[in-house]
Amino acid sequence: MAHKHTDRFLAVVAKRPAAGQTKTRLCPPLSGAEAAALYECFLADTLDLMRQTDGVERAIIYLPEDESGYFRQLAPDFALHPQRGDDLGARLDNLLSDALAAGARQAVVMDSDSPTLPVSSVQEAYARLDTGADVVFGPCDDGGYYLVGVTRPQPRLLREVAMSTATVLEDSLAIARSLGLKVSLLPVWYDVDTGAELERLQAELRHLPPETAQHTRRWLAESIERRPFDKLRTSPEPVEGMTQ
Repeated sequence: MAHKHTDRFLAVVAKRPAAGQTKTRLCPPLSGAEAAALYECFLADTLDLMRQTDGVERAIIYLPEDESGYFRQLAPDFALHPQRGDDLGARLDNLLSDALAAGARQAVVMDSDSPTLPVSSVQEAYARLDTGADVVFGPCDDGGYYLVGVTRPQPRLLREVAMSTATVLEDSLAIARSLGLKVSLLPVWYDVDTGAELERLQAELRHLPPETAQHTRRWLAESIERRPFDKLRTSPEPVEGMTQ
């Protein structure tokens, strides 16, 4: 999976957006079509973030399996690989193990729901792996993680954790301790799954440079910037974490 010119692999897990199937916890305040359109912007901004990370092979690990044409048009400069596995843990393990088996020395995968994530956090993941970490996590403040990176396959770490819960990171760290792994944690960030988190994103963008999350910023400004999200918040739901 990794190209010969680099031994660092960086992937994003992604699905082709579809109304009524994508970011459904944002409905309300968004319609199904709006949630799908916003996710497409999240993904485009994530790809731009990955392009700012030098010295890596970049890949999209995608679903559904027959959507390679969509992703090829979206990112002709990325390698494309369909996701393999019956659940998210298996799919993450497969993609990281495949990259390592193909020659990568460090394999990192990130989510596509954190459009304002600083590129420094992604770059720091490789620095931590360079300095002796066996695994690096980028924690989300909802209990999940936005990034995981490894230097060798770690099937138990990914396959034995119940994803989409509020204890994903906690459970992962417990397994890492039982395996004697050296773990490094990146700065905490957040992913956008709910109306409240969408409000947080809007507020954050007002204070960030205009080149940050340009696709998301433009869509929000053109589509829903004046919508009263505070009146449309939904009650808390189970954490999704890295759910692609």
